[in-house]
Amino acid sequence: MEVFGAATAELERLAADLGEPPYRGRQIAGWLYRKNAGNFSAMTDLPAEFRRKLEAASTLFRARTLARSQSADGTTKFLLELSDGQRIESALIPYTDRVTVCVSTQVGCAADCSFCATAAAGLTRNLSGGEIVDQVLTLQGHAGERVTNVVFMGMGEPLLNYDEVIKSVRLINSEVGIAMRKMTISTVGITPRIRKLQSENLQLTLAISLHAPDDDLRRRLIPLAQRYPLNDLIAACRAYAEATGRRVTYEYLLLAAVNDSLTHARKLVGLIKGSLANVNLIPYNTVFGKDYKRPQAGVVKAFRSVLQDAGIETTERFERGHAVSAACGQLSAGAGSGVG
Repeated sequence: MEVFGAATAELERLAADLGEPPYRGRQIAGWLYRKNAGNFSAMTDLPAEFRRKLEAASTLFRARTLARSQSADGTTKFLLELSDGQRIESALIPYTDRVTVCVSTQVGCAADCSFCATAAAGLTRNLSGGEIVDQVLTLQGHAGERVTNVVFMGMGEPLLNYDEVIKSVRLINSEVGIAMRKMTISTVGITPRIRKLQSENLQLTLAISLHAPDDDLRRRLIPLAQRYPLNDLIAACRAYAEATGRRVTYEYLLLAAVNDSLTHARKLVGLIKGSLANVNLIPYNTVFGKDYKRPQAGVVKAFRSVLQDAGIETTERFERGHAVSAACGQLSAGAGSGVG
């Protein structure tokens, strides 16, 4: 049994199976998720004999930090090695009022977005719930201060690893102690999984990587989107917002002369107006080997004005970590990842 990623109830059962009272399981959980222990020997209030039993009956693996690279704005990208030698990237993003961790949910990604660095690698495998939680606590340990927010926006499509992502959400909430409302799941729009997520009745923020206001353009940018027509996707998002009371964020990556015209802006208004939603505009972050360009500031301002004039709450993402390839769409864990 791998103990990292097990909930307290599971650890209580493990303790009982090894002849110990249930509270020993609660002690293990405390060491793992609140004291950030990396091995059994660190759990000093457990009897030595019990620790030996644990080592014989279970494993405790934590990702190994291979490299870190910090931007001038404080954003730090981490290259992490998993138990099977696979590598992922995560980002620690400090703000004046919060500390955010951007976690990966897969090794690689199957969405194949044309503008994204992760797409080049394809999909290798899903991460376990424990491997996702591990990123939060590993980066928190390096930061030396408590993580307050978690965004599932790193490598991979979270809703294509649904069960393990939801498991990690529950662990981060109940074991690490981060509120559901401080977590955001970002997806390209896997409509059936959005409806399933709605049925979970969790107070998560749902962020949709929209990037285009019509199906034809969206399919060119996000090949996986051809399976999920926009009308169905937006209907699912409206239902999610109504059921949970949580505003849906539509992320819109602005690509020069591709999706940044006033016509595109007006189409976007028609698509989402009247729903419990906001738009987060993201001027393109350079990715090696991609031909897309970042739009001029005036173009971004004009696009934003169309949305705001229509009464849609709109923000422009403040660029963090671009210098170390830790910004949106730049995580890859490859040789050209920029981690050093």
